[in-house]
Amino acid sequence: MRKKRLLLLSLAMLLFSPSLVFSDCMDIGRYTSYYVQGAHTIIFYTDSWPIAYFDIPYCSINPSSMIRPVKNYVCDGDKIFMDNEACTIMSVYSSSTRSF
Repeated sequence: MRKKRLLLLSLAMLLFSPSLVFSDCMDIGRYTSYYVQGAHTIIFYTDSWPIAYFDIPYCSINPSSMIRPVKNYVCDGDKIFMDNEACTIMSVYSSSTRSF
């Protein structure tokens, strides 16, 4: 009976909040550099390997922007500071799920 309840609860979470279930999160605490691609994307690197790709559609990013993550473990919907302005990260992709 307990397994059925857990299964139904998991299914309800998936149906009523798919963004919570399918949101991506990345540990970027080990990044050594970043690259601004276009006006709304950032790629974080560890040495020469890409580790995370952020899509930030509502803030304009310049190659000279000062980018400061708020925390090491970042998920969709979290904030990131760019030039002392808080911006919302709409999508976080890992290097294994996104082609760079």
